[in-house]
Amino acid sequence: MSAAPLVGYSSSGSEDESEDGMRPRPGDGSHRRGQSPLPRQRFPVPDSVLNMFPGTEEGPEDDSTKHGGRVRTFPHERGNWATHVYVPYEAKEEFLDLLDVLLPHAQTYVPRLVRMEAFHLSLSQSVVLRHHWILPFVQALKARMTSFQRTFIGLEVTSGHAQFLDLVSEVDRVMEEFDLTTFYQDPSFHLSLAWCVGDAHLQLEGQCLQELQAIVDGFEDAEVLLRVHTEQVRCKSGNKFFSMPLK
Repeated sequence: MSAAPLVGYSSSGSEDESEDGMRPRPGDGSHRRGQSPLPRQRFPVPDSVLNMFPGTEEGPEDDSTKHGGRVRTFPHERGNWATHVYVPYEAKEEFLDLLDVLLPHAQTYVPRLVRMEAFHLSLSQSVVLRHHWILPFVQALKARMTSFQRTFIGLEVTSGHAQFLDLVSEVDRVMEEFDLTTFYQDPSFHLSLAWCVGDAHLQLEGQCLQELQAIVDGFEDAEVLLRVHTEQVRCKSGNKFFSMPLK
């Protein structure tokens, strides 16, 4: 069996935003019978007050200079948390050695490519959660993940694909419970190795990918080092991380 196939693709995050989900409470804005309700104006909370409560639902500020020029696919709003479900991949030295050969070759075609700082396989699109939804969302995910066994996967996933589809199905059910965007139809699962700002998939297609594939196929024990024992599913919501162990 050959080593896992390499692919080049452009990424497009979900731009859907969740609704506020807040409903007026009975009696809110009440007024005496026979009188017209007074117009209400909501004044902004001063920064000096907001800074007194660092653990509130305010999400992290967006600063593209801190992550290579990448820009949010949906605007940051107070109380909205970008959320993503994935399987982590703990890169070993041999894997990084392979990447040290692949990346310089790919950069001859797209010089602005940058190596990923961490590696994972996505089980969901990026969606927006309100702060008060995070814990119920994670609890629902944990309930869905408890029945899954661990498995071995490759890059691009050529073994374990059916198990990943089962995982996505359960994640999609949770997304539907919270009226969020589900994963792609007929997905293929990839471990991203590098990234760049802008769409460069045309430069990577064809000869570049063929040459990179030849490097992978000829790398010693490539088939073995591109497998990983999947022990957990993770959910990242804003700056919070949650882990769901698999059996």
